[in-house]
Amino acid sequence: MKDWDYEIKRHRAFEAVLWNMPAIAIYSFRRAAFDELGMKDNDIIAYSATATPKLEAITANSSTPYIAAYTDLRKGPAVLEVPAAGADGSLYGQVVDAWQLTIADVGPSGLDKGKGGKYLFVPPGHKEAVPDGYIRVDSPNYRIALAFRSVREPGKTATDAYAYAKKLRMYYLSEAANPPQQKFFDPINNRYPSLPFYDERHFEDMAEIMTVEPAREQDKVMLGMLASLGVERGKPFKPDEKTKRALRQGVIDAWFYLQRWFDHMPADKFYWPDRHYASLLMTDKNKRFTFTYDDRIDLDGRAAEYFWCTYMPKVLSDTPATQYLMAMADKDGKLLEAGKTYKLDVPKDMPVKQFWALTVYDRATCSFIYSDLNRTTLSSYDLDKMKKNADGGATLYVGPKAPEGLESNWIPTCGKRPLPAMRFYGGTEVLNDKTFKMPDFEEVK
Repeated sequence: MKDWDYEIKRHRAFEAVLWNMPAIAIYSFRRAAFDELGMKDNDIIAYSATATPKLEAITANSSTPYIAAYTDLRKGPAVLEVPAAGADGSLYGQVVDAWQLTIADVGPSGLDKGKGGKYLFVPPGHKEAVPDGYIRVDSPNYRIALAFRSVREPGKTATDAYAYAKKLRMYYLSEAANPPQQKFFDPINNRYPSLPFYDERHFEDMAEIMTVEPAREQDKVMLGMLASLGVERGKPFKPDEKTKRALRQGVIDAWFYLQRWFDHMPADKFYWPDRHYASLLMTDKNKRFTFTYDDRIDLDGRAAEYFWCTYMPKVLSDTPATQYLMAMADKDGKLLEAGKTYKLDVPKDMPVKQFWALTVYDRATCSFIYSDLNRTTLSSYDLDKMKKNADGGATLYVGPKAPEGLESNWIPTCGKRPLPAMRFYGGTEVLNDKTFKMPDFEEVK
């Protein structure tokens, strides 16, 4: 006879993992920053160089340095001072709420329009008037997070971009008369393990989120189910041994379910019908990332998107500044496998105004792959070091071992199942109207 109590808890745990994917993915950044890096609210991460595999994050890039910070509005409104864009640099990025929905863009495309200024993030239900000189942003949640990139201006160096990033300031409004000295962290040589947990710890993080943030009307049924798993506001999360086993199995089942979803990706997700690339930015039908419609919330679509991507824009433009195309299979439609070597013919004339970059992730984690070479990416900036083809293009190789004499054209996989991402920075019209088609990966026999 089945243990029905265990089975119900396992099923509820499975659905809860899919439901909370946007929130858990963004909370994991905060948890790791505080527990592993020793940060506190309003401290700022400013990477002095592009990321290495030590940044264990979902589909991060290693082409531009990152900036990140976290705050808790239960302590009151928080101020973010953003420098003006100009010859010294500019910022690009988003501030998101606890459900990872963008509440403010910054920089030239943001609320400050590149003029800089003081953003003031206020908590739910904040009734007090905002002092003059602030850009008010109402947050529906208490904990918020930001991720920016410091964009290097023409003629400037990576050192200049790092110096520009350190012009940021973050503090509570209660400290505005005498702001504390800004504390910056540079984790370039530190492991920053910001990936969600896919074991029973997943629910420790879930409890840490759901017992703090306001209950949205659309989530109350699920919150009722979570109470049966021990996640309940005002009570410590202390599941018994049977519940722990159910939670662990439920989250493992959810991870496998999402892996299977990507292995059997709906055909309409492919960027070109006769190629095997899918956009990392898989929106809902409204080109947004809420997956909310008049009659339903697309639970699976939302979970899949936030499983492999973080910090999305509010709306996806028809001409996005950066296009991320993920290789899901080879030219014959066979899923990419661990232990095999693949090649990709990159044309000489790629449809980009800025540059292109191929990054390879571990399909299991959607994060960088550790290797002795420490190489995660090859880009158009590396072409001078590569062996080129007769037509001026280059063939790139992805696999456990470099083909002889082609080490400079190779990204190691170290036994991991690859998830290659071709990034187009400043895509041109022929990319956006799909008249250009990227060749598929081919297995090297």
